[in-house]
Amino acid sequence: MAAAGRSRLGAPMYSQKELTSKKRDEFEDILEERRQSSDLRYAMKCYTPVIYKGLSACKPSAIKNSVLQSEQVQYVIKQLSKEMGESTDIIQEEAIEILDEMGHNLHIGAIRFFAFSLSKIFKRIFQRVCVNEEGIQKLQQAIQEHPVVLLPSHRSYIDFLMLSYLLYTYDLALPVIAAGMDFLGMKIVGELLRRSGAFFMRRTFGGNRLYWAVFAEYVKTMLRNGYAPIEFFLEGTRSRTAKTLTPKFGLLSIVMEPFFKREVFDTYLVPISISYERILEESLYAYELLGVPKPKESTSGLLKARKILSDNFGSIHVYFGQPVSLRTLASGRINRCPYNLVPRHLPQRLSEEIQEFVTDVAYKMELLQIENMVLSPWVLIASVLLQNLPAIDFELLVEKTLWLKGLTQAFGGFLEWPDNLCANKAVTSSLALHSNIVSLVNGQVVLNDMGMEDGATEELVFKQALSILMCGAYRNQLLNVFVRPSLVAVALQMTQSFRKEEIYSCFNFLRDIFSDEFIFFPGIALKDFEEGCFLLTKCDVIQVTPQEILVTERGNSVAVFLAALFRPFMEGYQIISRYLSKETKEAFTEKQFILGIRNFAFQLLETGSTQCYEVLSSDLQKNALATFVRLDVVKKMKTTNGFTYTVNKEALSKTAEMFDARIPIRKLVTARL
Repeated sequence: MAAAGRSRLGAPMYSQKELTSKKRDEFEDILEERRQSSDLRYAMKCYTPVIYKGLSACKPSAIKNSVLQSEQVQYVIKQLSKEMGESTDIIQEEAIEILDEMGHNLHIGAIRFFAFSLSKIFKRIFQRVCVNEEGIQKLQQAIQEHPVVLLPSHRSYIDFLMLSYLLYTYDLALPVIAAGMDFLGMKIVGELLRRSGAFFMRRTFGGNRLYWAVFAEYVKTMLRNGYAPIEFFLEGTRSRTAKTLTPKFGLLSIVMEPFFKREVFDTYLVPISISYERILEESLYAYELLGVPKPKESTSGLLKARKILSDNFGSIHVYFGQPVSLRTLASGRINRCPYNLVPRHLPQRLSEEIQEFVTDVAYKMELLQIENMVLSPWVLIASVLLQNLPAIDFELLVEKTLWLKGLTQAFGGFLEWPDNLCANKAVTSSLALHSNIVSLVNGQVVLNDMGMEDGATEELVFKQALSILMCGAYRNQLLNVFVRPSLVAVALQMTQSFRKEEIYSCFNFLRDIFSDEFIFFPGIALKDFEEGCFLLTKCDVIQVTPQEILVTERGNSVAVFLAALFRPFMEGYQIISRYLSKETKEAFTEKQFILGIRNFAFQLLETGSTQCYEVLSSDLQKNALATFVRLDVVKKMKTTNGFTYTVNKEALSKTAEMFDARIPIRKLVTARL
């Protein structure tokens, strides 16, 4: 079998011990204590967090002044002054304006206000907020030793509020949080966020060297001096589909630079997994994915959203991962000597070696987030339901959910199952929590709007797509865990062969195609294949010999289920290939592509030519376009107004052949073992 490339950071060989025996910390419900004591007393408690090396807190104005007077910012100001022919005073004023727009203004009064308000809100909308206290203890120790960077998963606006709330609860230093400029436009709320630790960054810097220099120096000043942990989202934005988004590298490279330049001895990176039993924005996300514009962040919009206070969103689990030492990751891999040859204040382009290292660290952190995501019973129920549309008998649903529970645990999924309830009650409880998506009618569990007959066809398709996309977001949480064995199952189905080499080749193709949909560590395709095969072997789904992979008779149903989990992505990409092949003639923009594929898919759904509602998702459409660009199936060209795309029909035809006529879920070739 071909080698999968050289070994890279965080690419351990998979072993039975690693995949089946991972011990995770116990959870504590912090709301239990909040329900029994005064919120006002909690908000006004003596708050004296231990911070880095016993430093005293630094005023925000002093941080700004330090940034402004730094050698790096002053160097860029002088360079721009020479190039533009303007006085340094004018450019310095611009730098001050950037800092005033950007900087946080952490104030204990705002923190206490949020502590009181969030305590009231969380007790109303959540049943439990569960935290691994062992992770909190490790974080407390880490904050005292070295600068700390908090890297939470991002599924909801609640994420950053929740983290600050938890750190206040446990008397830990509150983080300074990288927030989008959208929040700054919210009257009152924007300023409250600034006073509770948010600093604001533009979505794009547009080649603005002064903005980049000021922003980078601002972040590095806070990190170098350890005034507070720095928090940002590697995914860059909220995931609308509950799949982890491919990481953004800009902020990560900034926080790693002080270590590269030997300005700090070490930096701790802390992956944090935030899991929601029910996501607050679930319906909003589904509308967005179907092309309904995202509402602009505003205070009035926030006030209108207060109706959620009467709703129930179940439990949240927040898992603080083991702090990861940047020094340990870099040991034996990164040569920091080149940084010693250039004055620290001079801007330096990242070397190819450093860029690759930053990429690897980002993927490692996201995989650690995924590893500690908690799966609720509803995730299993949604996965079963989507394979049994439009309805499934309640008793059969319970039976299949219990079967999937066993498979999830065997695959190492972090499942939180209510042991105090019998299976029927656990499923009934989940159905009640998600009654906006499903209903129990005459002993049948049905997805809302799937049985509708009335109304215009397009309206009906839209409503059904809403329900499926909301349900699909929960199934995607399971796919984060199942992706490798599922891809092996799909490869077995597509090749219809026993030969290991052919199956691996197909797996590698699929992994490459879907690397914008799911998180795979770069350069270890063979190890991912081995993991998928190991898990399937452990569950007696397949038997592996040196040359062949054989599906067992009893394992066929498991393999078919796993392949069906991937059906929406396989069929969605197939439909998009057909659209690009038949409907696109000239160069097109991304906006034209999304509108065109959406109309094309609506026609297929209205005529019953497909049941793949998820092809209407803008997330799947954009990921498919990015994949085809990466594979040179589509050519992306920069223009004065953005980008245009053209299709390479020959390359598209070859890629489409890999999908065509092999999508339907059929019985796999099995062997009696």
